[in-house]
Amino acid sequence: MHREDFPILKNDLIYFDNGATSLKPQRVVDAIVDYYTKYTANAHRGDYDNSIKVDEKYANSRKIIKDFIHAKSTKEIIFTSGTTDSLNRIVFGYFENQLQENDEVLVTVSEHASNLLPWFELEDKKGIKVRYIELDSNYEVTIENLKQAITPRTKVISLAHITNVIGDVRPIEEIIKMAHQNHILCVIDGAQSVPHLPIDVQKLDLDFLTFSGHKMCGPTGIGVLYVKEDLLPDLKPLTYGGGMNASFAPNGERLYHASPDLYEAGTQNIAGIIGLGEAVQYLEQLGMDRIHQYELELKEYAVKRMKEIPQITIYNEHSQSGIISFNYEGIFAQDLAIYLNRSHISIRSGSHCAKILNQEIGIKNTCRISFYFYNTKEEIDRMIEVLKNPHIYEEII
Repeated sequence: MHREDFPILKNDLIYFDNGATSLKPQRVVDAIVDYYTKYTANAHRGDYDNSIKVDEKYANSRKIIKDFIHAKSTKEIIFTSGTTDSLNRIVFGYFENQLQENDEVLVTVSEHASNLLPWFELEDKKGIKVRYIELDSNYEVTIENLKQAITPRTKVISLAHITNVIGDVRPIEEIIKMAHQNHILCVIDGAQSVPHLPIDVQKLDLDFLTFSGHKMCGPTGIGVLYVKEDLLPDLKPLTYGGGMNASFAPNGERLYHASPDLYEAGTQNIAGIIGLGEAVQYLEQLGMDRIHQYELELKEYAVKRMKEIPQITIYNEHSQSGIISFNYEGIFAQDLAIYLNRSHISIRSGSHCAKILNQEIGIKNTCRISFYFYNTKEEIDRMIEVLKNPHIYEEII
C-alpha cells in the first residue's frame, strides 16, 4: 500500500521493525527540507514574513493533531520530544504534586521502560506504591484482573494502549470507565496505537495520552502530550525559559502564558512539528481503519506462513495488532536478526525495553516483527524462504 511514497524502499529493503520507528514518505521529507531551505525562522519570535509563516505552520500542525485525535481544544495538545518525554512530564509535572505516600499506581509487567522507570523514581522519591495488574495466560489485561487489582489507595492506572512485545490491544474504553467510577486517573501510552488505530480522546474520556511522531511516518525528536483541559491547571512545566511567559520583573514577579505555551519554553523542534503535521495528514488520507485492517491481514498471513516452520515459536498469535514476537529453536534472537539482515530483512531482537515481561514469559530475548501499511505479503514470503533455508544453523554458526 503506497510503497512508491517511500524512497528508502527502492533499496532492496524489507523493513519489519515499525514498532521501533517507521519509514518516512517523501512528502514528509519535503516538508522538513522546505522549512530548512525556503523559510527558516524561529517560531513566535519575529514580525517578518518567514517568521509569520513558521508561526502559521506551527499552529496548523497543532490543529491537525487536535483533529486527528479528536481533542476538544488545541490547549490540550503539547509538543514534546517523544513519548518518553511526555510520560516524564505526566509523572513529574502532574502526579508528583498530586500523589501522597502509599498512594498506588497500577501498571503491568509488559509496559515499556518509559512507562515504568518514571514511576519507580517517584516511588523512591515520594513513597508511592507501584503495583501490577495480573496478566492472563495470553499475557493480556482483563477487566476482571483490573477489578481485583484496584484498592481504595489506587489513584492512577498507567498502561500502554498496545504493548510493544505482545501487541495486545487493551480494552481502554472499559478500563477508563472503571477507573473513573473509582475516581482514578488514567495515563495511556499511545506510542504503538496512535500510528495504527483511529483514536477519539473525547469518546474514550482520556485523561492523558502520549505518542511519538517517528512511529507514525513523522520525524524523530517530536512527540505529543495530550492532557484533558480540566487537568491542565495542575500540570506544572518542567522547563522554564523564553516563550512561556508574558512578563517578568527583577524582583522575580512573573506572569506565565496558559497552555500550550506554558509547556513549550525555548525553541522547539520546529521542523519536527511541521513534519509531524504533514505525516498526520498523510495517514488521515490513507484512513486509520484501513491501515489497521491491512496490518491484521498481514499478521494473519505471516502467522500462517511461520507455522510452516516447526522450529518457530510464536508468543502472541492472537493479539489484534501487526506485532509478532517469536523465537527460532536453537538460535539466539540477535543471531537470527543478523542472519535475516544478510538478506536485507530488518527485524528487532532483544528485550524490546520490556525487561520485566521477559521474566514473566521466562525468555530473556525474542525476535519481533512489526508491520505497517507499506509492507506486503510478498515480503513475508521472502522472509519465510530465508527462514526455511535447510542450512540455517550452519550459516549462523
